[in-house]
Amino acid sequence: MRIRLGRRGAPGLTAVCAMVLALGMSACGSGGEQPADLVAGKQQFVAKCGSCHVLNRAETKGVTGPNLDDAFRQGLADGMNRQTVRGTVYDQILYPAAVAKDSPAYMPPKLVEGRDAVNVAAYIAAVTGKPGKDTGALANAIKPAGTGKPAVAKDGLLSIAADPGGQLAYVTDKATAPPGPLDIESPNESSVDHNIALELDSGDEIGNIVKDGGVSKISVDVDPGTYTFYCSVPGHREGGMEGELTVKE
Repeated sequence: MRIRLGRRGAPGLTAVCAMVLALGMSACGSGGEQPADLVAGKQQFVAKCGSCHVLNRAETKGVTGPNLDDAFRQGLADGMNRQTVRGTVYDQILYPAAVAKDSPAYMPPKLVEGRDAVNVAAYIAAVTGKPGKDTGALANAIKPAGTGKPAVAKDGLLSIAADPGGQLAYVTDKATAPPGPLDIESPNESSVDHNIALELDSGDEIGNIVKDGGVSKISVDVDPGTYTFYCSVPGHREGGMEGELTVKE
């Protein structure tokens, strides 16, 4: 999910915040009033929205959409309450600002809806701009990404899966392989587009972009040394989706 911060001709989150403040800081949509499950909201946010947005408490680092800790900072400082933030985010989820579908900043309407939209909006509103880390049940809602054991090539095949929860990470950021021909695959169970690519002196080898159980693949011939593997989807490597491949005898 990409919550827009505005473009010419379409009010974005900053403009919406200003209008809400001017109208007396009432919550925007019905999603601002319904009971919410913050744990489910965090899980849905990370899976659907974290690849595009920074949100400190969720530990997401997406850069193609606005930084959600910054988006409401001034509004909250000026007196906007978090219930109003929740309603504003809920409305933005259902009716985002128009942007071309081929743009990295495109956010489809109702990427999450129903109870999921209510929960995501409530979670964002509860934690935006807050320092520190989530505690209690929220602290355990998401398994830390990229902390798995190093991937090891076997019989010329190296498998490095994308994080199944949709975070900007592979399940591990370390891999090893012997020199020579090597097939590298990256299964992606999440609904977020990812692929696998490898930096080479002769030019990067870039795999197909996949989601929902697809497998991105590349074939390379590697000499001993250290290489960087990464996701080439715009904003994903910048958000931290990369790792180190060590090739040795």
